[in-house]
Amino acid sequence: MEIIPGVGVSLAKIGDRREDVEERIGGPVHGPGGRKAVYDTTPGIVVGYTPANTVEVVEIGYSGDGREEVFFQGVQLTFRFLDDVVADLTAKGYTSAPSDIGFNFHAGFAVWSMGSRTAQDLDPDAAEDDERAVAEGVTVAPYALFAQS
Repeated sequence: MEIIPGVGVSLAKIGDRREDVEERIGGPVHGPGGRKAVYDTTPGIVVGYTPANTVEVVEIGYSGDGREEVFFQGVQLTFRFLDDVVADLTAKGYTSAPSDIGFNFHAGFAVWSMGSRTAQDLDPDAAEDDERAVAEGVTVAPYALFAQS
């Protein structure tokens, strides 16, 4: 799944009405009518809605099972070492600021790790105490949203 920085993904874009999103991908599997809704897509997406039921933020998780991952301009963003993702994006000219769980890119997205995966998930030869973070998800929103946190 390809992200559109500051906008979302083709299935859910910032400003889309909830009914339009659900017409494209079906109803949520968790959170119907709530501020956050989880949709059964590959990879899975979580959409944050405003009180007016328009898309405010789009989060996409990793698949990690050989199925589709999240990409931007040919760079795989999920289920890779976070430092490698940041290095590839920096080489393409994208700037970021670190956050407590990853990196917020000024273009309008964040790549993050919650620590639920280990280096051994990507590198079977990695030591048990290998602290390299695995990119587990991407959040897409205007950068101003990240700057608030």
